[in-house]
Amino acid sequence: MVIAVEAHKLAYMALPKAGCSSVKEALAHLDPSVEKPRKEDVTVYTWHDVYPTKRFRPHRFQDYADYWRFCVVRDPIKRLLSVYTNRVVQFGDLRNSTKLREGRDWLSDVSREPSPDEFFQNLDVYKRASSSIKHHAIEAWLFVGRDLGAYNKVYKTEDLGQLGYDLSLLTRQPVDMPRRNNSEMTLDIADLQDKTIDAIRPFLDGEYAFLSEFYKNPLGPRRHASCAMPIRRVS
Repeated sequence: MVIAVEAHKLAYMALPKAGCSSVKEALAHLDPSVEKPRKEDVTVYTWHDVYPTKRFRPHRFQDYADYWRFCVVRDPIKRLLSVYTNRVVQFGDLRNSTKLREGRDWLSDVSREPSPDEFFQNLDVYKRASSSIKHHAIEAWLFVGRDLGAYNKVYKTEDLGQLGYDLSLLTRQPVDMPRRNNSEMTLDIADLQDKTIDAIRPFLDGEYAFLSEFYKNPLGPRRHASCAMPIRRVS
């Protein structure tokens, strides 16, 4: 689903864990069709209810060819790690998982409150257990499409200030680009065990290949198992 602000001919494809809470809030304040709630009634879910994040559909995206189309991407390691710090620790998606609470047989070996290593070593299992985890931890192209050249501009999360400036020029209105839904804890790739990195590396390699114009894979080329060289850590 394209998040469109018809009044200003803006079309945004949201990528989970890539600044979408901040961008949605900024767009909602620019969109005259959105009924603004009272400040005290705003929650972390308010703007996601207004603009749900849906997967990319080429035929729907084409309907907005005359709009200023943009998306925001994030460093794949940071995006994936934030699934744990934000969705698992902060919002308790696994504690709230019905499948985990019911103790399904295929979930008997995993915890509802896993450590980072347990979570990422069993990421595919946790994605099956929680639709929210799956939503936030699947490939970027499923939300922004395979052709990033189809956008007027692709921003990195580091460039949200520039996005705010550009939106103000396009709409001729002041734009506040808030920083929303930040994780309350920090986690670095160096905090993970080598076998955990091995488990998530195929996913990360694919994400860095897709976003190679914007981010370089800091893990470097994958080495054969017989090599004695350790995986290079990221600071």
